[in-house]
Amino acid sequence: MHSNIGKALSLTLLSVSLLTASVTALAQETHDLVIVNGRVIDPETGLDAVRNVGIKDGSIAAISEFPLTGATTINAKGQVVAPGWIDLHAHGQEIGALRMQAMQGVTTALELESGLLPIGDWYTAEAKKPHPINYGAAAAWTFARIQATTGTEAKADLGWFQSMFANHDWQNSISTPEQQKEILALLEQAIKEGAIGVGVNAGYAPGNGQKEYFAVAQLAAKYNVPTFTHVRYASVPEPKSSFEAVKELVSNAALAGAHMHLCHINSTSMRDIDSTLPLVLNAQKDGFRVSVGAYPYGAAGTTVGAEMFRGDGWQVRMGGTKYSDFELNGKRLDEKTFNDLQANSPGTIITWHYLDAENPVDLAKLDASVANLNVAIESDAMPWVVNGKNYDGDAWPLPEGAFAHPRSNGSFAKVLRFWVRERGVLSLSDAVKKMSLMPAQILEESVPQMRKKGRIQVGMDADIVVFDLEKVADKSTFTEPNQPAVGFDYVIVDGEFVVYKGKLKTDAAPGKAIRRPVTQ
Repeated sequence: MHSNIGKALSLTLLSVSLLTASVTALAQETHDLVIVNGRVIDPETGLDAVRNVGIKDGSIAAISEFPLTGATTINAKGQVVAPGWIDLHAHGQEIGALRMQAMQGVTTALELESGLLPIGDWYTAEAKKPHPINYGAAAAWTFARIQATTGTEAKADLGWFQSMFANHDWQNSISTPEQQKEILALLEQAIKEGAIGVGVNAGYAPGNGQKEYFAVAQLAAKYNVPTFTHVRYASVPEPKSSFEAVKELVSNAALAGAHMHLCHINSTSMRDIDSTLPLVLNAQKDGFRVSVGAYPYGAAGTTVGAEMFRGDGWQVRMGGTKYSDFELNGKRLDEKTFNDLQANSPGTIITWHYLDAENPVDLAKLDASVANLNVAIESDAMPWVVNGKNYDGDAWPLPEGAFAHPRSNGSFAKVLRFWVRERGVLSLSDAVKKMSLMPAQILEESVPQMRKKGRIQVGMDADIVVFDLEKVADKSTFTEPNQPAVGFDYVIVDGEFVVYKGKLKTDAAPGKAIRRPVTQ
């Protein structure tokens, strides 16, 4: 008996000794950066506790209850330490737009719904720029469709795409077999060049054939990349309803075996979210690869020349939309101005208010998508416009008069302020998951880089946001959008500060390309 007690005591002492040695080793190891005393939230393991985080060589090297030593130390007492937000739906890829994103905790911003083409040209050009956060793009189905149906060679530039709204051939035509072959060849080439998905902006070319869309889904399945779809219809009444469009997306997931991501289900469903969202949720329960995102606003940003704003009865289809529901640079439009823009400047980006968040009934519609635990948060961030042109300069703050939809620099901050802090509709841990881990998981099967993002774990990329939940706020409004979010004290990308003590570091450029391996 005494022998057993002695053995147990010896094992206990050995365990204490090993633990002490381990703690001593951690304390003695010098990290590049240590974040101490913060409330660390890791949405994958469920960790939600005060911890110290050590960062070395761009990766998380230690997470400990015990002291850590670093060349630089920041005290995060009373603050949240979380994985940086991953935005799957960011049209603004210019340096100024990415800086605005960084100010609200975004560490990776991807252009996936629209995409770009040729993708190799785009990545080559972007590699020469000082990106503050990680960037990447999908292959653009609309760009391929424009080239195949109009003979106009695609350019990897969002401005080029906007200019093509003066041509309606690509928006409302069934592709010939030859055209469809060219569309698929262009997309396949882009996938081989490293595109991280296929962007299917079908809402801007609703007249495309179902066979074409299905063939695109089959191509995506072949290469195991997701499609990111803006569904072809946005209408409450049938036929050609949002419900029909979501059914088409779900059926492509089932029949083609593709991963189909449904972009901004809130804006394409409008007031019919109670019919469309169950289609997605049921598909997920049945094991189909369908994912979905939403942004936290009852207003969309789009081009005035979009096909959904044309044809007989379009206002009825769009839920009774009035001309005064549209605005340009903070000013509401009338019928004459709207028609003039559509005729002469169809690529102009306008804001369309489809829900009134001040109305409890409409707010409940928005809550249905934004607060659902199976829906990722995405921003649909727009490019910033100065004097009528997309701004590609590097001034900070952005030039006076710079304009964009407030979701471009407020989406993630608004979720934390409005849905977590003020209303308690979402828990903090659930909100963090919807803005970091879920987007990473949507991509990680096809994009290996994403397996190390969206987590606070040893070995993961040191893309981290440190914020004060009591102070986080979106400052951007529809009339005065050029106001960065506040409350995000530190934003770290690849172990480097991009935001330090709430201020943007204009010389920081740690952002890396998110890209699949090039296979040719």
